[in-house]
Amino acid sequence: MKSSTFHPTTGTKNQQEITLMDPSAELLAEANRCVACGLCLPHCPTYRLTLSEADSPRGRIALMSGVANARIPMNARYVQHMDRCLTCRACERVCPNNVAYGRLIDQARTMIQANVQARAANDGGEGRSRQGRLRHFLERVLIAHPARFDMLRPFVRLVIKSRLLAMLLRLNILKKHALIQSQWFLTRRHLPGHFWRTSYPAKGRPRGAVALFLGCVTRVIDMETLLSALTVLNRLGYTVHVPRAQTCCGALYQHAGLADEAAALARRNHQAFAGLDIQAILSTASGCGAQLVDVAAQSPAHATAVPVMDIHQFLAGQDWSGIHFAPLQRKVAVHEACTLRNVLRASNHLYPLLARVPGLEIQALAGNDQCCGAAGTYYLDQPEFANALLDDKLQAIEQANPDYLVTANVGCALHMANGLLKEGKNIEVLHPVTLLARQMRIL
Repeated sequence: MKSSTFHPTTGTKNQQEITLMDPSAELLAEANRCVACGLCLPHCPTYRLTLSEADSPRGRIALMSGVANARIPMNARYVQHMDRCLTCRACERVCPNNVAYGRLIDQARTMIQANVQARAANDGGEGRSRQGRLRHFLERVLIAHPARFDMLRPFVRLVIKSRLLAMLLRLNILKKHALIQSQWFLTRRHLPGHFWRTSYPAKGRPRGAVALFLGCVTRVIDMETLLSALTVLNRLGYTVHVPRAQTCCGALYQHAGLADEAAALARRNHQAFAGLDIQAILSTASGCGAQLVDVAAQSPAHATAVPVMDIHQFLAGQDWSGIHFAPLQRKVAVHEACTLRNVLRASNHLYPLLARVPGLEIQALAGNDQCCGAAGTYYLDQPEFANALLDDKLQAIEQANPDYLVTANVGCALHMANGLLKEGKNIEVLHPVTLLARQMRIL
């Protein structure tokens, strides 16, 4: 849920309290596992920005516990501190007691969302601003039904080719919103009027079959990554299934406190992939992959019969004999998305895969343990914090001075590409699998 009642720059706030939900036994049980050692603090991006205990994992857990026990009110300041969390889960990676902070922050937001909706119902309102209602409409109409994006993509391609967005931005007719500024990123992408087939047969010696999870944002603005994944998997000998009934992974809903909506999407995805004779379900966007893996771990009823894997993890275990890569005398900086690093724990696979390309100079981006600020819709909801974190990434990119920046999450790619545009840097931001597909050859 977006909190619009507190402005970090001015410090103004609305202390109106929200009616308290019954305490969550699961939240309290997990919160009590935190021993308040503080090892997480230096790894938390928002704590590093504010140096406020309330903006640290330890502080937020204490606040959650206080609200669940009715010791403190669930007011706007509480909501503010929950909203500021990026859900990067860097704290989980270093926690000696393995506290499931990701589940805690989701549960806290679910309680907030339920209370906001209950209060709105009592007041006879909708509980959302005009912007919030528009966003909810788009989520319900498009994100929850991502196949509709296939119909939208030709329109997006037409708008970009007409350079309408660029002209409106130059004339300042449109507000310079982070999402609108993504037109630079989009012009770099291959946006075919492509409608998905249900199956793409293997080329060469067959090795098996997998399914590809498309996601919602990727399938409309970053088709090149998905088509690159098809190319690589087919050439490795895998038939790729793309079930039409698949939908959004549910991460945007889950992290906004809309647990019921996220669960409904999980059920639809479970049904979509059920019955396929496959070895794995592969995701190219680490944010989607993390959500699907979390669903399988936390809700066995919604788990698929085969494992969900990040595509890099799957590719790392393959036999690449018979395939070679054209040399590329370029430098690539590797950004490790938080979901790939902290949740899927698969960022280590990026480097040996890229090393298959002869001549490629590979460098880990400095500060990969810190979030870039994208964090789903965070860079739209919390631009001040998101841009502060982005500045650190832009400095690291400038120091690396690469020809390419690779990242495994589309939201991170959008956010950093926008930042590079503002800096006047002509550095292509792309997915690691796209770089592999471009250089891939068959002997």
